[in-house]
Amino acid sequence: MNISQLAKASNVSTDTVRYYEKQGLIAAPTRQDNGYRAYTAAHVEAMRFVRGAQSLGFSLAEIRVILPQFARGQLGRTDIEQQLQTKMAEIDAHILQLQTLKKELQATFASLTCAPNQVVTTAQALAADSGSGAGAARARKSFTKPATQ
Repeated sequence: MNISQLAKASNVSTDTVRYYEKQGLIAAPTRQDNGYRAYTAAHVEAMRFVRGAQSLGFSLAEIRVILPQFARGQLGRTDIEQQLQTKMAEIDAHILQLQTLKKELQATFASLTCAPNQVVTTAQALAADSGSGAGAARARKSFTKPATQ
């Protein structure tokens, strides 16, 4: 099959197929006499694996590490379970970070005391770091009106 047929079978663009090939995510296909790529069912399977893993939140770098086992038919249930457990732990940590950030945003919102139509300058805001890595911009209680031109 040619590149457009592989792209269609994998539900991606031809550019994505070329990118995955450049990144080593799918094996380089053989070339026909006219120079066109000749893909096989194994390429379709690899493309579907990559896309499926991406949809579960795995990065291309993470997928690249798993692919050799998959390609050799050595990706067992234990390996999959370990990869999924690791990804779920990363997601749980990210959820905690987002919850902390949301609390910071709520606290910042609650601390605003100026009128809704008043402009706040950077000199009137503090950036406190609560450990979330995002920091929170907290407006000071006393605001000055911006100078009119």
